[in-house]
Amino acid sequence: MRYLRHTILTLLWLGVFVYMLWAGASVRRGRSALRVRSLDIEVVDSTSQGYLVTGPQVRQWISQSGIGTIGTAVEAVDLTAIERLIARNGFVSDVASYISGRGELHVRITPREPLLRLLTDGRNAYVTSGGYVFAAPRASSLYVPVVTGSYRPPFPADYVGDVRACIDLRKQEIEARIEELERSKYPVYRREQANDRSYREFRRKRIKRRWWRGESAEAFDRRVEELLAQKAEQRRVYRYRSRLLAAELARIEEQQEAERRKQKKLEKSYEDFMKLLTFVETVEDDDFWRSEVVQIAAHTTSSGALEVELVPRSGRHTILFGRLEDVDRKFDKLMRFYRNGLSTIGWDEYRTIDIRYKDRVICKK
Repeated sequence: MRYLRHTILTLLWLGVFVYMLWAGASVRRGRSALRVRSLDIEVVDSTSQGYLVTGPQVRQWISQSGIGTIGTAVEAVDLTAIERLIARNGFVSDVASYISGRGELHVRITPREPLLRLLTDGRNAYVTSGGYVFAAPRASSLYVPVVTGSYRPPFPADYVGDVRACIDLRKQEIEARIEELERSKYPVYRREQANDRSYREFRRKRIKRRWWRGESAEAFDRRVEELLAQKAEQRRVYRYRSRLLAAELARIEEQQEAERRKQKKLEKSYEDFMKLLTFVETVEDDDFWRSEVVQIAAHTTSSGALEVELVPRSGRHTILFGRLEDVDRKFDKLMRFYRNGLSTIGWDEYRTIDIRYKDRVICKK
């Protein structure tokens, strides 16, 4: 009886296994005969400010790429190539594609969410709040704050990617140059050691009177004087070479210091860039300033610092905001001046309103 039960269970499991093989083969046969019936493109855009990419644009990309879609056998569709084609656009955050059991090809695209648009120093790019920059797509329609002016961001005009990564890469390149300069000191150190060694050996040189040759005192004195003269000359040569070697080392160290200053300047530029993003977020998060500030103009001063000017909706004046420090205090000061000053004097009375200085508002007509 026990053997019969084991035999029945073995036959049942064998039957299940055979059925699974048959079902898998049937699915493969059915899928190999199935062709793509439709192409559905979904653009997930959580912003209400417009669009970076549309479904028709993506359809055009796929069509121009030559990747088979509608009418192509399901197994022949290269989903990876489709995702790679779309993802190579910097403004796409994520893309996923799959084919349903009915032959429907679905492509789901999540664009990045820009915080602002940079139109400065030959750039035309969008920047996210996290510091990711990408070129503004053609025919895009996105309503975000625009930053204009002569401001020079700390990345190349054609750069696409995370700005922090760009800064880190440039700092690594600078660090590599510093290390290369450090290695260039080694031959100078060896020459310096050789110069010291040669001079020490010459200083230890002594002469003795040649009694066995019957050398006279006068001849011995002349040889002593000659040796002293040689030592004096050698001392001048040694000091001259020492000065040259020291100057060469100082020149290399100055080059290293210049590279370190570049690193510090680069990091400061990045800090200013992130302050600009935070500043725009501050403006956008406030209902009044979001509607009042029409334009943000950013400039790089002669010292390399970032300063901004604001063009408000009310009046004909320009607000000299200055460096992006004490932002809340400056906006509070400007708001008090709006309420207690311009509302009484008149919105068109001044051409510039300067709030760069602490506890002062300087107006010019």
